[in-house]
Amino acid sequence: MFKNNFIKTIVFSILSLVFMTNVYAKNQDKIIAEHGENHKTAATDEKYDPIPAIMSHVADAHDWHFFEYKGEGYSMPLPIILWTEKGLIMFMSSKFHHDNTGAHPVDVNGMRFIRFNEKIYQFTESAYLAQMRLTDRAPIEFNYETTVRPIDLSITKNIFAMLMSVALMFFVFIKTANYYKKNGAVAPKGIASFMETLIVFVRDDIARTNIGEKKYQKFMPFLLTVFFFIWFNNMLGLVPWIGGANLTGNIAVTMVLAVFTLVVTNLNGNKAYWGHIFWMPGAPWPVKLLLAPIELVGVVTKPFALMIRLFANITAGHIVVLSLISLIFIFKSLAMSVVAVPFALFISVLELLVAFLQAYVFTMLSALFIGTAVAEHEHH
Repeated sequence: MFKNNFIKTIVFSILSLVFMTNVYAKNQDKIIAEHGENHKTAATDEKYDPIPAIMSHVADAHDWHFFEYKGEGYSMPLPIILWTEKGLIMFMSSKFHHDNTGAHPVDVNGMRFIRFNEKIYQFTESAYLAQMRLTDRAPIEFNYETTVRPIDLSITKNIFAMLMSVALMFFVFIKTANYYKKNGAVAPKGIASFMETLIVFVRDDIARTNIGEKKYQKFMPFLLTVFFFIWFNNMLGLVPWIGGANLTGNIAVTMVLAVFTLVVTNLNGNKAYWGHIFWMPGAPWPVKLLLAPIELVGVVTKPFALMIRLFANITAGHIVVLSLISLIFIFKSLAMSVVAVPFALFISVLELLVAFLQAYVFTMLSALFIGTAVAEHEHH
């Protein structure tokens, strides 16, 4: 088993080295072919900036980019849904030019839109009339003063990835439930066997331990949903092409998850929980006045820490891997791939552990906060 995995790792590293070598060589050949042999030295001396490539990977997008081949980008268009002064406007992202610079506007229902840094802007009426002579592909100068921001309700890459993970969760859980309906208490097999281990883990090591024997069952649906939602999306984010979306590295997503924990915790908080926040039992009243606002702030800061922890850890993993690969192009040396690729491979494997660990930590701390809110305090 170990021998086979070791061989696979070595083969993957070699293929990665070959791929990086090929990409680098084609990149240099393309520059020379476009600008001539005299520009060879200038192209070689030009500094490579990895930040745009890294940020485009970790950020959201209006289409799902797969790869580039011979200078042509291949991506899956996604629906653009905009609420404008004329109502709802819908079209596919393929209408926009792939360069995403905002230089190529598109006309839809008599309105002209521009995509600039993955944000969509609409020309004002006067600016639109002034640009009527331009074709859809004619480059123009982007200007914030001549545009307005419509309400963007588009199905972006992150939203599509979330829908894909939700569909996967439905498939896995329905298949698991159907297995138990048909087979009862028989030892599970296949997906059911795999899922039972994780469900029992969440129940016994997270919910029952932190919430208590009497009340943990009430919160199991929430904890299981949070755990598998985060874990599935973390894992899909590590798969190129099929996944690759940085969903749990999007602070808006982690904020919503943290708000769910905040709401569930405080809606189920008992009298003792709120009493310890607003009027600490056993403390002198001047101390109570001092502690009350501090405890109230703590109600918000605890889920805030959940939001930042998940967002930072997942985003950091993507950035580190891409930064290591970028070293090859920054130093303009294929010898750097001997260091960069194995380290990137190591971080990618480590990310498999981090994907599970972050789902566990978020779920465990959520259970801990809920357990604190519903715990019965004995007064002597």
